[in-house]
Amino acid sequence: MNIQGKVILKKGREASARRFHPWIFSGAIHTLEGNPADGDWVEVQDAGQHTLGYGHYQKGTITIRLLSFLNPPGESFYAEKIAKAFNQRVVSKVITEFTNCFRLVHGEGDGLPGLIIDVYNGVAIIQAHSIGVHKDRQTVAGAIKEVIKGVHSIYYKSQNTLPEKSANEYLLGMSVLPHVVMEHGNRFYVDWEEGQKTGFFLDQRENRKLVGEMSRGAKVLNTFCYTGGFSVYALKAGAELVHSVDASEKAVAMTGKNLELNGFDPLQHRSFVADTFDFLKDKKDEYDIIILDPPAFAKHKDARHQAMKGYQRLNAEAIRVIKPNGIIFTFSCSQVVDRQLFYDTVVSSAIQSGRAVNVLHHLSQPADHPVSIYHPEGEYLKGLVLYVN
Repeated sequence: MNIQGKVILKKGREASARRFHPWIFSGAIHTLEGNPADGDWVEVQDAGQHTLGYGHYQKGTITIRLLSFLNPPGESFYAEKIAKAFNQRVVSKVITEFTNCFRLVHGEGDGLPGLIIDVYNGVAIIQAHSIGVHKDRQTVAGAIKEVIKGVHSIYYKSQNTLPEKSANEYLLGMSVLPHVVMEHGNRFYVDWEEGQKTGFFLDQRENRKLVGEMSRGAKVLNTFCYTGGFSVYALKAGAELVHSVDASEKAVAMTGKNLELNGFDPLQHRSFVADTFDFLKDKKDEYDIIILDPPAFAKHKDARHQAMKGYQRLNAEAIRVIKPNGIIFTFSCSQVVDRQLFYDTVVSSAIQSGRAVNVLHHLSQPADHPVSIYHPEGEYLKGLVLYVN
């Protein structure tokens, strides 16, 4: 990697980098030597000009994302990082004979800020969240091909994640869509070109499995269903009936295809194109299990207050309508909503309902979405399993 500049921090502002936190904020910078463009590699030094690390430069609040501490990145930098990430997925048993879709690289959690790589049964999807990763995309693709045997296609999808629009494109091969993957033995269609994020919400894998374990003989409502992941698990486990709700006709159509793919009896399932809040209004005592997995209500701090009102209202409605002795799976994927705030909001919903509510499980993201102990901001998915009397 070519180093295009040097950043010297203000005195006393190096502590977080010495603790291996990967973000350097603009207010910590004293001087900038050279003339790096957005996305270029730079060296970061403390006030005494001792090297702290190397990373991508980009004008903004987070000015540098450190990818390498102390040692300059060599030609095999990405290959070595990706190999370590892959080995972690093998050791943690994410990849099995029954699961061939997983997150290979989870940004800061794998020491590669700004980079997401998801693998779907031989196809890798690269998503950049920084200009630096965008500039390095061909190198990243080469490293994936070198390290992960069996990957025959690589798709770059960052048009909606970068400040400056970039074209989505295949960097290697091409694949027929929709593409079939397997997760804990369940099969799903994935469309990374038109689907949300990289095509599938891999972060709910273990939570879907838990829903399945609790669904035998139950009547289940899956709200914000997207492509029906929770619905498939519930039916596979022997749910008596599953209803799936989403405001998107396209999502509901894909849910139907996934149910058909897994061979379920159509009489056991029904889909609804509807707003979840409207759908819940007249559903008192119909469901044993309700799943609340909405999209991020807040992507920025200035939207957090309004988002909490949304979470509060949604959970209050579910607690109100669920059958006695019912179970609610409730989630927030908003990174700006921390675990305690989400918990307190659900408590408020329970108080409003007047029903007795117990917490059975605290849920989070799976092992292929690791959180660096030095970067707690990487924990974004929060969930609770509630038992409602």
